[in-house]
Amino acid sequence: MKHLSTLKSLTLACLIALGLFAQSTSARAAGTETLTVAGGCFWCVESDFESVPGVKEAVSGFAGGTTANPTYKQVTAGGTGHYEVVQIEYDPGKVSRDALLNMFFRSIDPTDAGGQFCDRGPSYRSAIFANNAGDRAAAEKAKAEAQAALGQQIVTPILDAAKFYPAEDYHQDYYKSSDRLAFTSVGLGVKKSTAYKRYRKGCGRDARVKQLWGAAAPFVN
Repeated sequence: MKHLSTLKSLTLACLIALGLFAQSTSARAAGTETLTVAGGCFWCVESDFESVPGVKEAVSGFAGGTTANPTYKQVTAGGTGHYEVVQIEYDPGKVSRDALLNMFFRSIDPTDAGGQFCDRGPSYRSAIFANNAGDRAAAEKAKAEAQAALGQQIVTPILDAAKFYPAEDYHQDYYKSSDRLAFTSVGLGVKKSTAYKRYRKGCGRDARVKQLWGAAAPFVN
């Protein structure tokens, strides 16, 4: 009888441990979600959202087209159908999808259907890629709220989920890289981070966002 009681106790302990492990695993799996958006130059979108508390990582890449494993050169040349996008990995316990979507609309020019700021053409258009019905509903709500707040028609489409292709390593974390560039349109032998800042200012991104959104722009000083 004592042996049976001990066996039952051990069995119960094992079941509790397994339950806790399963709960922990589920919590970890549910602890990260992704949001994929296109907002023109992916260096800028990556820079903006990696500054948001609760965002674990933002990865520059391509989505929405028909060419598999596209290169940056192919996408910017046109014909692939891809957008420059950023896949945002975030902890929904620290920052909500709604908050990220609201920040996204207020960090771009959602009235521009031909690109973003100085970057023109299909690959630089804005868009949101909805992974599921919940994403689409949240994006539609954020879009309607942004349009009401802005008082202008928002043309940023909400598209179905599309395969995400990370851009070349050269483009990741461009905005904070200390790697030096031999030659760029904004200087010779400058760090990527410096070239990025000069490009962003020269492209008029922050000036236009501030003009549109004023104090509501989350990433403009």
